[in-house]
Amino acid sequence: MENITVVNEFLLLGLTQVQELQPVIFIIFLIIYMVNLFGNAAILVVIISEPRLHSPMYFFLGNLSCLDICYSSVTMPKLMWNLLSSHRVISFLGCITQLHFFHFLGCTEAILLTIMGFDRFVAICNPLRYTVIMNPQLCVLLAAGPWFISFFYALMHSILTARLNFCHFQKLNHFFCDVKPLLELACGDVSLNKWLIFTVTCGLAMVAFFLTLLSYFYIIGFLLLKHRSCSALHKALSTCASHFMVVFLFYGTVGLTYIPPSSAASVIPERFIAVIHTTVTPVLNPLIYTFRNKEVMFALSRVFRRKLKLLS
Repeated sequence: MENITVVNEFLLLGLTQVQELQPVIFIIFLIIYMVNLFGNAAILVVIISEPRLHSPMYFFLGNLSCLDICYSSVTMPKLMWNLLSSHRVISFLGCITQLHFFHFLGCTEAILLTIMGFDRFVAICNPLRYTVIMNPQLCVLLAAGPWFISFFYALMHSILTARLNFCHFQKLNHFFCDVKPLLELACGDVSLNKWLIFTVTCGLAMVAFFLTLLSYFYIIGFLLLKHRSCSALHKALSTCASHFMVVFLFYGTVGLTYIPPSSAASVIPERFIAVIHTTVTPVLNPLIYTFRNKEVMFALSRVFRRKLKLLS
């Protein structure tokens, strides 16, 4: 019988054990985190302060920016602290809390991206009824729904992971607390937890991704059948291109993280994918939406001009 121990804390092994690289990695992640915070905060300020951006599309974009700030803040501060500290432990409660918010915010973003795809579908395929269909009440409901659903989805993961017994060294082979690395330290029956990952988590991500793609297939089909013009198709899809890039980046890293089985050989690639998912994706969202969107760029320039006038 394996030795079951009461776990009070875990040791996070982090990204690298090479001491010389850690300050360099810290600076890189600090820059990425600052760009994420200020970039997404700038989008939020512009959307709130500019009346011309008070539309469903930008309402959901503001929600996404808020999500990205919170999502990266779940893992990045602890990761940066551990890069400079020799005491890389996280309490059991802190670990379960981090796991909960990671899945809570990640699931919320997955559903929100699907809703943003639906919003583009309505705007392009039903432009005359767009403001009627996407009324403020429905937009608030569609924005609040993902938070509500995802909270209970994440709670399911948190409770079932917290009830596990741990009988191995409490060295977590990752830079943050996630279900798969914790299952490697657990003893006893973890079949239910694995079923949740490979069935519920992957199933939820695949359904959300499929519905998002379905929105775009409907858009393409509608434009081809109605206008029979490649120029009209190109014009409409150019407005969706930024959202499409974010969708593929988000779901691509989710799929590579949770669909393949965990093994010792895949630990380093999984860490690299997790870094992209938790740090790079949130910082790319404001850059993609800003540089590919003329309305946001124009609104940003107006806001900055007003701030400069106030300062002068």
